[in-house]
Amino acid sequence: MNADDIRSWSPVCSIDDILPDTGVCALVKQRHVAVFRVQGSGDRLFAIDNIDPKAGASVLSRGLVGSVGDRVVVASPLYKHHFDLRSGECLELPEHSVAAYPVRVENNTVLVAV
Repeated sequence: MNADDIRSWSPVCSIDDILPDTGVCALVKQRHVAVFRVQGSGDRLFAIDNIDPKAGASVLSRGLVGSVGDRVVVASPLYKHHFDLRSGECLELPEHSVAAYPVRVENNTVLVAV
């Protein structure tokens, strides 16, 4: 049995509901999750906690997507801290890092495992 066998995948939305280089918020198993669709060489999807740890507000899905060096990040709309979309690490304040979650697409539906 591998990790995918024991994870519970939850549907979030259609891939077409997420505009390129933006995020959406979803409630997945009582967690506020931000799901991002990043364009480049093909669409890439990322999922992290949506709550900004410094502010306590559910806003990360509304942040600006970009890069810092080779890291794909979202900048919080409140304090402008950058969160690595692969790991959830806060670049400015690592103690404010958030969880990152596996995300995939099946039959045009975005699924997140929390």
